[in-house]
Formats: sequence, structure tokens, C-alpha cells
Amino acid sequence: MTKHTALHARHRELGASFTDFGGWDMPLKYGSELAEHRAVREAAGLFDLSHMGEVWVSGPDAAAFLNTALVGNLAVVRVGKAKYSLICDERGGIIDDLIVYRIAGGEETDEAPGAESRYLVVPNAGNAPVVAAALAERAVGFDVEIVDASAETSLIAVQGPAAEGILHGLVADGAHGDASRTAVTELPYYAWAAITVPGAGAGGQAEDAIDILLARTGYTGEDGFELFLPNDRAAEVWDRLLEIGGPAGLIPCGLAARDSLRLEAGMPLYGNELSLDTDPFQAGLGPVVSLKKSEQFIGRAALEAVKEAGPSRVLVGLKGLARRAGRGGYPVHAQAADGSGREIGRITSGQPSPTLGYPVALAYVEPAFSEIGTRVSVDLRGKPEPFEVVALPFYRRTT
Repeated sequence: MTKHTALHARHRELGASFTDFGGWDMPLKYGSELAEHRAVREAAGLFDLSHMGEVWVSGPDAAAFLNTALVGNLAVVRVGKAKYSLICDERGGIIDDLIVYRIAGGEETDEAPGAESRYLVVPNAGNAPVVAAALAERAVGFDVEIVDASAETSLIAVQGPAAEGILHGLVADGAHGDASRTAVTELPYYAWAAITVPGAGAGGQAEDAIDILLARTGYTGEDGFELFLPNDRAAEVWDRLLEIGGPAGLIPCGLAARDSLRLEAGMPLYGNELSLDTDPFQAGLGPVVSLKKSEQFIGRAALEAVKEAGPSRVLVGLKGLARRAGRGGYPVHAQAADGSGREIGRITSGQPSPTLGYPVALAYVEPAFSEIGTRVSVDLRGKPEPFEVVALPFYRRTT
């Protein structure tokens, strides 16, 4: 059965077109996906990301457990910070990519012996149940508690150059306005803060206040914030953000714009660039893997072997040198004047770039063809089209 987020009725009221994504009925676009894309690049876009998962990991062994369950070193993450990581299987295949927030520390003191660590693990939509189950299975023998709060949690994102100002407007009123406004301003990239915003009650009374976990990570290449909050408060925060952000150019945005934005930013998508048949070194995510930590994390032996031998294929960025765009699944060939070059890879994501004005694509190719400046051709339904390997990301914001 298709799932609905707590904001589904709002999306219908706004005239959204819907699509199935990871078992969720999600807004694809509200009008023009190009206009939504440009709004995020030039002003701000509002996204419902409540299909993402939220899994809490807590207990005295939380850091050691996550260092065994995930490929990164989560023990070194300070409270208030976040880290991008991966959960892999024994073969080194990627089960999912994740963001992990450290919510509470585990520092022991005379006053608090055996102090508890607490983390929030955020997996992708369709993978959330799989990740929660894998974490629970891997927790055997550790003093930790795994709680999947995905069904009770909403996630709203504000992305774009105007995002910070819009968040200031959200927290401006109410008893906690000054502290929350300071938290927004001072929040660095890949970090989180607890803020309180006034609810819809008269005068923003304290009893109506909404507690939000505010993160600053993003998946668009722009500045932006993510708001984790209870389902029953999501609609009033969504409405308030649209009201505050409207004069600044904020509009609701769907998954189509989110996909074109993340592609320009060179960010991988699970199911396209990442899968169980892909290892981190192939995907250019080798730095995410910590082989210096002492824990024997799941997939470590396989990933050590891949690092030693080198990956069999490499994810690259491709810039179209003509007008036609390559799409996911299109073959990539070694360039030959007559178009007869052999196949050396496949595109995983591709489309015309609204910001840059030319086609862009991500593709897995043989390592020998991964150098910047290498010319290749893409088979566009029988017709070869010239592309060039370029550095990622395709787009990088200047401020």
C-alpha cells in the first residue's frame, strides 16, 4: 500500500502532480519543474522529505556499535555535528547512504559514569525499513537501543540563498525567538541545533511552541536547512514557511527539481549511482570509509581488498558537447570518429542542466577513461553524441 506523509493533503491543495518514490506517494512537481529548480538556485524552495527515515541509536555502546555497523568513524563526531556515512554488506556493497547526527555525548565523568551516547541515523525513503532492520540485527552484543521513529516524524527542507532569512522569520516570534534566531545564524554546515518556534495558537503562547531539530546539510548544492518535527505539527510549520517565504521567492518544490538540483551538485542517488552492486570506492566515496578505526565493521575485509586492487569502474561526471542529453542506462563508448568505439560504461543519471545550459550526466566507466578531459560518446538510441569527463560537482554556489 502506498504511504502518505503528514503533508499529503497540503500537496493536493497546492495542485501537485504525484509519483511513487520508495513506496511513498510524493509530489513530483507543483507546476513547472524548471521554475522550481530556478527558485532554489535564486531564492528558496520548500520540500517535503518526510518519506526519509529517522532511526534513533542510544546507549553506552552507541559509538562503538555504529563504528561496527557503518563504514565511517562516528565515535569522533562531536555533539551538535553530523557525518555522511554508508552501511554496507559483507561484500562491500552499499545497502544505503546515510546522514548521522550526534545528539548526545558519551563522555564519562565522576558525576555521570557510563554516560549515554545518542545518535539520529537518517536513511533514504525506500531503504528506511531495511536499514532499521540491519541496525537491529547488528546490535546484538552491544548495550544500545534502536528505535525506528520514521512513522512519527516529518522532515521539511528549506533550500536556497534565502533560506537563512526565511528561518529567521519562522523563529522570530515567541519566548524563544532570540535564542533560536542565534542558533540559525551560527549553525555551521553538517551540524544541528535544537530550536523552538511558535505554534499557530494565539500570540505564539509557550504551550503552543514546537520543538524542532534543525539541521544544515542539504542535497541541492545550495545553503539550506532541514526541520525534523512531529507529524502533528508539520502542517502548521509548512504553512507558516510558505507565508513567511513567499515575499522572498519561496515556492513548494517536488522530487523532479530535487533530482535536477542534486545532479548539478554531483550528489549520488540510491538506486541510480548507489546500490548493493556498487562499493564506496567505485562511487568516489572512498574517503567516507575509515580503515584507520579499530572496529571490524561489516564489509571491511572486502573494502580493504578493493582499495588495494583499485575499483573495476569509476563514477565520473560527463558534460555534453552537443545539445542532446544522455539518460540513465544509456551506454557510454570509447570515442571513435565513426561511432564504433566499444562500450566502456553506462550513464546512471542524466539530463539537461537548467543552471548551466548544457547536458550533464553521472556515469560509471572503466578507470582508464575516468581522467578529466577524456572524450567519450554516449549512445542516444543509436546515435553517438559527444561528451567529456569533467570534475564534479558540475555546479558549485559562489557564496
